[in-house]
Amino acid sequence: MTAVQILITRVDSSVPMPTYAKGGDAGADISTRIDFTLAPGERQLIPTGISIALPNGYVALVHPRSGLALRDGITLVNSPGTIDAGYRGEISCVLINHDPTQSVSFKKGDRIAQLVIQRVERAEFIELSELPGSVRSQGGFGSTGQT
Repeated sequence: MTAVQILITRVDSSVPMPTYAKGGDAGADISTRIDFTLAPGERQLIPTGISIALPNGYVALVHPRSGLALRDGITLVNSPGTIDAGYRGEISCVLINHDPTQSVSFKKGDRIAQLVIQRVERAEFIELSELPGSVRSQGGFGSTGQT
């Protein structure tokens, strides 16, 4: 498998580079650039210390880390976060603590999210007075039944 090359700069050279924990992982772990604590129900914008340049036709999606979600109730408010190919600023994550009673503290360099790189298609939107039919039609939330 050929890897796409992502250009990266670190705002703080002591912050780890994104890394894949295991060979087949889709997401590369990214870390916090600061120490911080999230109180129950609190959300904060957390800088990662990295900026990237994606090739045109690619997007970076910021996903939560499942271990943090299960163990501590920490997730991303806007999951997944979207990093467009033209963005060159520092990547930051909007983290939230869903635990009802416990604060959670992080130290600089702790892994807080995952970065998934994907190809994207550019759409051409064509307006019609009526859409072609389908089996599902306008069936929305819950329309396919209970499992």
